[in-house]
Amino acid sequence: MPRSRRSTNDPLRRLCTGAAREEGSAALEFVTAGLLLLVPLVYLILTLSAVQAGALAVEGAARQAARVFVQASGPEEAADRAARAIDFGLTDYGIAPDAASVTVTCSGSHAASCPFRNAVVTVTVRVDVALPLVPDVLNLSQAVSVPVQATARQQVSRFWVG
Repeated sequence: MPRSRRSTNDPLRRLCTGAAREEGSAALEFVTAGLLLLVPLVYLILTLSAVQAGALAVEGAARQAARVFVQASGPEEAADRAARAIDFGLTDYGIAPDAASVTVTCSGSHAASCPFRNAVVTVTVRVDVALPLVPDVLNLSQAVSVPVQATARQQVSRFWVG
């Protein structure tokens, strides 16, 4: 029995030879899809890292400023210590201390002469964290920043003498 030869117009043969022409396109599709998904994911990680660093910076700066403020012996020394603590805390995370907004308040009837016995000192530090890789064209870095704020409270000792 002789074998029959298939003609070149056979649809099965065209289907098989058409698949051979697409060889290697899966790798290209994988690389393209991978880049389309990987680039935004990397940017998301960079953005979250920058915001987290800003949050840690303001929280640490506010906490340390409140601690050193209540341990000072007078108002001038307390303000100087708090300013140094905030500068150190923000600089440690790469944030310029000039970019921070700091508020120090005291509770009680003698708030003008803070610190005083049993006063509760509240330190609030606020910083706008700029998103990474945003160009400084048209002042966009200000428009696309994330505000981060932290508040810390400490009580002055009841045995404080100033």
